[in-house]
Amino acid sequence: MSHVSHAPVTTPDGEPAPPAPTSYDQVKGWFSGYDQVLFDWFLSRRGAEEKPGDLLELGAFMGKSAIFLGGYLREGEEFTVCDLFDSPAPDDSNLAEMQDSYPTLTRRGFETNYLAFREELPTIIQAPTFVVAERVRPASCRFVHIDASHLYEHVVQDIASSRVVAAPGAVVVFDDYRSEHCPGVAAAVWAAVATGELRLIAVSASKLYATWDDAAPYQAELLSWLEGRGDLWHGVDLVAGQSLVRIGDEGAVPPASPKPLRPAPEPATAPQPAHQPGPRPRVATAWRRLAKDLLPPVVTRAIVARRRRRG
Repeated sequence: MSHVSHAPVTTPDGEPAPPAPTSYDQVKGWFSGYDQVLFDWFLSRRGAEEKPGDLLELGAFMGKSAIFLGGYLREGEEFTVCDLFDSPAPDDSNLAEMQDSYPTLTRRGFETNYLAFREELPTIIQAPTFVVAERVRPASCRFVHIDASHLYEHVVQDIASSRVVAAPGAVVVFDDYRSEHCPGVAAAVWAAVATGELRLIAVSASKLYATWDDAAPYQAELLSWLEGRGDLWHGVDLVAGQSLVRIGDEGAVPPASPKPLRPAPEPATAPQPAHQPGPRPRVATAWRRLAKDLLPPVVTRAIVARRRRRG
């Protein structure tokens, strides 16, 4: 894991650093509550009995899913994030995609968001995702989340890279596998399924969950878990000769959101004016009232006359 400063003050061009989010909801991105439930199940499956395996995310945007993934990192594991961020795109098609969909994406913005919730940054590869197969150890990752370029040729490369770095039994998750604005993702992913290489586990509205190995153990455990949940509906289909679990949202409550490391500052309040005591009653006035109420009139007149003579 990288060790870095927690409070960058300026960006490389001298501009003020973006403000750190004070809640997970403030982090921009697309990560549904019920996909968070599914991520939690896959990442927690088998718990301490499972052999250590690294985590990998291709395409990070502003860090919403990366922050979530970082909470499942176990002792001896490494988390790697690969994204172009604000680097030049490798080709004109990718450049057009970046300018259209991610015009505000910067590495500094990602780092600021991530460090608001996690003590250390993941290993960051700021480069096109095709370098992952050379920069990440082969057969090392137990969980790979792919949400990078939506261009067909790039997704084909990301699928191939995921196979190189996937540990035995690894889960590979593809975002936007069915979105109307990302036909390249659908074409690349379903082609890998049709050839029988990529083994289907399940689909949600946004993400496809698969493995390069036998999906049956995952599906058996997943179906057993789903039977006990009333907040997720499910069904089983046969697609290209493979069993597929379809999962829908019935009001699923996501796991507790990542908490910021530092509490939000207290809102500024206007200073309250110092207490100003009222004027003290004059002793003479108070004495006169008391004398008038308690002493006989003759005595009161004598005392007043005496005080006048004393001046």
